[in-house]
Amino acid sequence: MALKKYRFKAIILILLFAFGLMSGYSLWNYHGSTVSQSQITQQIRGKGVNQPGAQNSANTPGISSGTDERGQAIAGGSPQGKMRNFNNGISSGNQLTFPILAYALIFFTTVLIAYYVFAYKKIKLSIPSDKHKLLIFTILCIGLLWRISLATWVTGHPYDLSTFLNWANTAANRFSQFYTGLSTGRSASDYPPLYIYVLYLIGKAISISWLSPYAVLLLKLPSILADILTGYLIYKLAEKHLTWEKSALLSAFYLFNPAIFINSTVWGQVDSFFTLIIVTAVILLTEQKIGLAAVFFTAAILMKPQGIIFIPVLGFELIRQLKQKNWKIVFKAILAAMLTTVILVLPFSINGGVSWILKLYTGTLGEYPYASVNGFNLYSLFGLNFVKDTAKGFIFSYHQWGLIFIVLISAFAWFLYIKGKDASYVAATAWLLIAGVFVLSTRMHERYLFPAVALGVLAFIYLKDKRFLLLTTGFSLTVYANTHYVLFETLKGINTVPFNSVLFLTSLLNVLVLGYLIKVIYDIAVKGRTIR
Repeated sequence: MALKKYRFKAIILILLFAFGLMSGYSLWNYHGSTVSQSQITQQIRGKGVNQPGAQNSANTPGISSGTDERGQAIAGGSPQGKMRNFNNGISSGNQLTFPILAYALIFFTTVLIAYYVFAYKKIKLSIPSDKHKLLIFTILCIGLLWRISLATWVTGHPYDLSTFLNWANTAANRFSQFYTGLSTGRSASDYPPLYIYVLYLIGKAISISWLSPYAVLLLKLPSILADILTGYLIYKLAEKHLTWEKSALLSAFYLFNPAIFINSTVWGQVDSFFTLIIVTAVILLTEQKIGLAAVFFTAAILMKPQGIIFIPVLGFELIRQLKQKNWKIVFKAILAAMLTTVILVLPFSINGGVSWILKLYTGTLGEYPYASVNGFNLYSLFGLNFVKDTAKGFIFSYHQWGLIFIVLISAFAWFLYIKGKDASYVAATAWLLIAGVFVLSTRMHERYLFPAVALGVLAFIYLKDKRFLLLTTGFSLTVYANTHYVLFETLKGINTVPFNSVLFLTSLLNVLVLGYLIKVIYDIAVKGRTIR
């Protein structure tokens, strides 16, 4: 009887011990196999690292410049050159292609089976309340430990990580002068300032001799932690609106979703950090903490330019408040946004004035003038990947069509938000905006759809339509396929994805899922039809 009583805790402890052991072994082995650490250490300590005024990583010794297969210049050199300079004794990632693909197949199959079982067979989980905290703690810990292990097995995207390493070093050594090169059209970074604060801390950390061998892991760590925090936020939010079992399952769905960890843990990108900010902003706005929400929406823009995509959501709510004559709330939100901007921008403006921030955004927005930049969307569906968006396609240029679609999707989102009549539609509106802009607008990179997965989960929590679960799974599949394919093609030295079956089918699925998303939100907001 006593054995049965402690069986659950024993299983939990065994799982935690196993994943902890795997993580510890991976870290030890990672530290012990750093055969090329001298190259990274030289970069960290300023030998051959860009200083302000150098364009990205183009001048890093040992990294040659190059062009992609269309003849476009690759900033900072070829991925092969980056890999030679950045591979510190761990896998470049190619041998993990099949294991990750197999995992994704198992994950999505399991999710679809689970959806069918719980939605149509009416099977319910029932876990005793005294085990709730331990189980969610275990889910979060396994999500973290597993990511740490995986992060040490694969270097990630060679160009992006080498660039982040250079930026971290520059920020750590010349923080206030980080953007001074913009006056001459050249700068150490094309990122807005918020994430530079994070890179400053990383740069300081990896300048410490005993931490420098863990440079790759430290660069990935903010996004890894952001994944865990987002999973926890999903759990805490769902716990208020759904059963505990559903809350735990939604958190696990996000944490172990291949669309999520392939970005943060395998690639080494920062979209998870950006998504955490967006998720926080959406939750705060929904809960009518509008001033704080304005802070996070502003922070999102000051981390990545695509944060602008979500600003209409805040605008819709502010217009609602104006109609209700809540002038004080609107004033506080605007003031909060302005103060956030000043606080984040001011340290970089000491040496070069304030015009640099405008030059940064105008330069970044015009950096990739293509119909699609490896984003599997409407334009890629018609074979327009890396085709100049100034080219004409049926009356207007592709860029003009993209702008038209942005206006249309924003207007439609506003219509649905008005029809929704309350702030519970914030997540669904934000979801529609990011999905609509990615699928229908130009200049989209493969990773820009990433926040759609988390926003889909939030939309389901607030509006409780089970069709949202299928839509979130659909976007998870397309985000994963797009990211996986582009990443592992890049590791082969292919920077422009050619028109093929993977690109075509993923692009088509994105268009179809967007169409269904529009229908479902319209059903709920306008027709009042919710399927639970």
